[in-house]
Amino acid sequence: MSIINKIKSPIGEEMSKFEPSFRASMQTKVPLLNIITNYILRRKGKQMRPMFVFLTSKMLNSKVEDASYTAASLIELLHTATLIHDDVVDEAYERRGFFSINALWKSKISVLVGDYLLSKGLLLAVEKNEYELLKIVSVAVKEMSEGELLQIQQSRKLKITEETYYEIIRKKTAALIAACIACGAKSIGADEKTVDRMHLLGEYVGMAFQLKDDLLDYQNNGNIGKPSGNDIKEKKLTLPIIYVLKNASQSDQKRILTIVKKHNKNKKKVHEVIDFVIANGGIEYTTDKMHEYQQKALDILAEIPSSDSKEALIELINYVVVRKK
Repeated sequence: MSIINKIKSPIGEEMSKFEPSFRASMQTKVPLLNIITNYILRRKGKQMRPMFVFLTSKMLNSKVEDASYTAASLIELLHTATLIHDDVVDEAYERRGFFSINALWKSKISVLVGDYLLSKGLLLAVEKNEYELLKIVSVAVKEMSEGELLQIQQSRKLKITEETYYEIIRKKTAALIAACIACGAKSIGADEKTVDRMHLLGEYVGMAFQLKDDLLDYQNNGNIGKPSGNDIKEKKLTLPIIYVLKNASQSDQKRILTIVKKHNKNKKKVHEVIDFVIANGGIEYTTDKMHEYQQKALDILAEIPSSDSKEALIELINYVVVRKK
């Protein structure tokens, strides 16, 4: 049994029930939209976000309510919309090893499909009168947009502090995972204190998740045997490089930033940056920070009574920091 299937086992029934309801939430009478949404559904990922919702709901309530399904669908619709829009912004033509919507149907249609999914998520929450869930998720989407814009602004300057970087990833990545876990709590009628505590737990998990993504860019990809360096190619300064630049000599700083700014498409130069980051402790430092956030999340879970769902949520949090992609 794969690790993901093992984590899903306490919520296997819920995940099976979620699948057709999520599929139904995307349906439309426009043939082109149905073709595109079917393409999206066939290439779905691990569905970690619905897993966070259901595991939290079941951990706190021992069963999942109808509102939990609404929360999971709402988050997955908005998450899918943001991924499509991200691919347009980044001019990315591949996602999870398949062509992106942007690659197959170009940017105009991609933006409209993203808008459609966004509106479907909003309507789903309104139709079910789940305004509190809508509020949690809407705040997350606002933060994600702010985080992306802040990162774009900083990448233009190529000057970013560690503190600013944490702010970027808290908004860009952690906000949505925080919304998943907070919605999981809210959907079963948890009090505000518990919802806030679960939101903080999700934020810590999201920070660890993004730091793991940062590390993966510097670690070997099994298919090609070399790190991808995609962040460097996109002029994104992530924690491994921010840390080593802070501690580097002026001449090294200038050399590395010149490569990122002017030679970021040169594979040999990109690997020069990767080697510099690895040699100067950027990987170890980022790994330590990732484990700090992981432990903060686990410390919050320690306050909650033991159950199969809690153990699965612990395994999911641990999986976040050991995954290979």
